[in-house]
Amino acid sequence: MADGDDEQSLSQSIKGRLQEGAQNSVFRDKGLLDPDAVIDEDRIVGRDQQLDDIITYLRPALQGNRPPNMLLYGPSGTGKSLIINAVCQQVLELANTQGDEFGVIRINCQTIKSHDRAVYRLVEDAALEAGVDIEVPESGVSTDQKLNRFYELLSQNFDSVIIILDEVDLLAGRQRDPNDEPAYSKLLYQLSRASQLGRIDGHISVAALTNDPRFMEDLDGRAESSFNPQDVVFSDYDANQLQSILERRRDAYQDGVLEDGIIPLSSAFAAQDHGDARKAIDLFRKAGEIADRRGEDTVCEEHVRDAQKEAERDRTLTQMQGLSTQKKISLYATAIVPVYSQRNLNAVPSTVAYRVYQSITDLLDVDKKSRDSYLRYMNEAETYNFVTSEKRGRGYGSGVHKEYTFVDDPEVVAETLQADIRLEEVEHNGDLIESVVNAQIEDFFEAS
Repeated sequence: MADGDDEQSLSQSIKGRLQEGAQNSVFRDKGLLDPDAVIDEDRIVGRDQQLDDIITYLRPALQGNRPPNMLLYGPSGTGKSLIINAVCQQVLELANTQGDEFGVIRINCQTIKSHDRAVYRLVEDAALEAGVDIEVPESGVSTDQKLNRFYELLSQNFDSVIIILDEVDLLAGRQRDPNDEPAYSKLLYQLSRASQLGRIDGHISVAALTNDPRFMEDLDGRAESSFNPQDVVFSDYDANQLQSILERRRDAYQDGVLEDGIIPLSSAFAAQDHGDARKAIDLFRKAGEIADRRGEDTVCEEHVRDAQKEAERDRTLTQMQGLSTQKKISLYATAIVPVYSQRNLNAVPSTVAYRVYQSITDLLDVDKKSRDSYLRYMNEAETYNFVTSEKRGRGYGSGVHKEYTFVDDPEVVAETLQADIRLEEVEHNGDLIESVVNAQIEDFFEAS
């Protein structure tokens, strides 16, 4: 067969597999499980008061008046972005029917490192919203020139605009001195004063979103007075509210593919993690993605549990990237104790874990650190929130030891650490490690 025929056959094979995967997916509308999707109000759950407040604050935009500035604060995944974006979308549609030019400018400050960069991002989003050219370079001109272009875009294209600054507290900028004004303070002052100073012709309002309830304390006095926002407080979701949120996104899946218990289990996992709706939705989506990867036509509890393990593994891997080899070995030695134990251990005695650590260092032929060093490494693991610890007495005259409890599944922690190149040798000696773990456990309990 000629090369051209081979390429055509391969192309048809790839195309067929792509089409088959799309046709056999458990998803109907996966976009509904994007946590940042702008959704219909009938999918909003447990945020009636916040929704009423923001509707009240934004209503003046439809009456030719300026809405107040707003500060939306509460933990991650509690609906701040969801609510403000949903209401702004409705205001935008109603304003268009009235012939008013209402604009919504959104930036996420998480990855913006300076005041200058934030201003340019505002210019970019305003130009995109207006459908015109940016007309100012990203570098080579002053921040004031970029800010002037931003005001020009607003004046020429909008009667009223709301600027949404998500995760605004992360826009700290380069503060060479602890007393330096953070970048977000300067930006809020400039935006809040634009109308009063005649920098724009229309109305401008700012909605600042933050996880920090003490955000206003770090504002410069001028910025605080000028911004002067209406507060909207968002609390954690409980398990029932998370379950209702997922129920209202059930139609992201095909009919009949979700087994009973999928939504309650996804909600329960997320409720344990501070009531974060983003994590509940992510978990609900990842369970379906796992089912698709395995070519299965239903989503079951096993998929949810595997999705939770993947999420824990990803989070653990990110946190572990900066740990030294010795710290990884210490954490690994502690994690495998409950994994390999023939007893039902809820907490890991430091005495047992340190002896397992000694055996692993022998196996890997690496330096063996002292017990004090091991305990110091585990104290650091506690600051990373891998474990919690508690001191326990072993009876009269036997002293005190520490016991460690893992925040995430210790098996996931162990598997993640095992992927480290220095721990591959341990993976090939599982039976030996298991015998060491159980021998040390029995010695510990006999001595207690």
